[in-house]
Amino acid sequence: MPTLVIIGAQWGDEAKGKIVDVLGAEARYVVRYSGGNNAGHTVVVADEEFKFHLLPAAILHESTVSILGGGMVICPKGLLDELRRTQERRAALGRLLVSPAAHVVFPYHRLLDELEEEARGANKIGTTSRGIGPAYEDKVARIGIRMGEFVRPERFRRRFCEVLAVKNRLLRMFGHEPLEFDGIFEEYSGYARDLASYVEDTDRLLQDAVDAGDRVLFEGAQGTFLDLDSGTYPYVTSSHPTAGGACLGTGVGPRSIDSVLGVAKAYTTRVGSGPFPTEQDNGDGERIRQQGNEYGTTTGRGRRCGWLDLVALRQSCRLNSMSGLVLTRLDVLSGFERLPVAVGYALDGSRIDQLPTDIEDLARVEPVYETLDGWPDDLQGARTLDDLPRPARRYLEFIAEFTRTPIAILSIGPARDATIVLRPDLIWG
Repeated sequence: MPTLVIIGAQWGDEAKGKIVDVLGAEARYVVRYSGGNNAGHTVVVADEEFKFHLLPAAILHESTVSILGGGMVICPKGLLDELRRTQERRAALGRLLVSPAAHVVFPYHRLLDELEEEARGANKIGTTSRGIGPAYEDKVARIGIRMGEFVRPERFRRRFCEVLAVKNRLLRMFGHEPLEFDGIFEEYSGYARDLASYVEDTDRLLQDAVDAGDRVLFEGAQGTFLDLDSGTYPYVTSSHPTAGGACLGTGVGPRSIDSVLGVAKAYTTRVGSGPFPTEQDNGDGERIRQQGNEYGTTTGRGRRCGWLDLVALRQSCRLNSMSGLVLTRLDVLSGFERLPVAVGYALDGSRIDQLPTDIEDLARVEPVYETLDGWPDDLQGARTLDDLPRPARRYLEFIAEFTRTPIAILSIGPARDATIVLRPDLIWG
């Protein structure tokens, strides 16, 4: 099974970066297929911590080619800064390529992101204000500037002149001063020159790699329930972090995907606004936040924390056609005497077994919990399944049984070696 998709099975922040780093060592290509620098992946190598927002998490492996796919929106300054910071700390990196179909994020995108979020008042989405949504709006409106145009000087000048005129009219509607052409064009032309050597027809490259049987790992950003179509709309991102997005954002057909692993925490978190049925806005939630250091890689905001929602996780498994689950942060739950997990919802006097499609209904549901035994043991040193206490193993069994999806990998802590592979057959076959 040479092609593998790694996706977030919840609302993002599931520690996908570590898993991509670990499995990326075995891949020829690692492809980021959606989102922009609104995402954040953390990788720990020995005593060093790397934080990535645009670079694929496997960039640290010299033998791996890292690709930013056509489904992404890319801030050129952010990408170059991140690449230089990483090169300063690690001289030898894998090769980086950028799809010409990826869209470019400009200053007007970031500015409009802030203005639009402010205009929503009490109905804020909770965006990162990185310009991601407005950049995708331009893509859909067919006025976006793609990387292939960006690195061609005369083409970029013509397109940027056209688009900036449109954006300045919009800024005036918000009561904001228009942006000047010359300064931005000069600055971004410099970024374009620096990035030109990275831009290549990655769709063709990946199609050839699949045909040749090379190992290709597709790296998702955010999580399933932030998907534009399948998530808790409108509190979603502007792209497709689900497994289907791997095809949309890379040019690889759906029958070329062999395996899908969904990364999920042993509890649930969410950043920003939107319904969260199992949220614990109390001492339990704060305890999870502190023990798990649940603060955003991109924003630094404290994440909302709650018990594991198995109703949502089972739905995610079905939606993404998951081959297996990767369960992370089981160690964070050590010390809890009892561990409730949601196995249903109550809505208007009836029990339901999936997320309602209506956002207001989802905000009104009450979780139906089944409570499992906790464990006092510190799990940090566990390196095999037998190293776990019996209640922890039962917790894993219950998750697999309820979701009808086997657990392929267990992550105990951020280090590379704190990884227990339970089902290697579900990874590369």
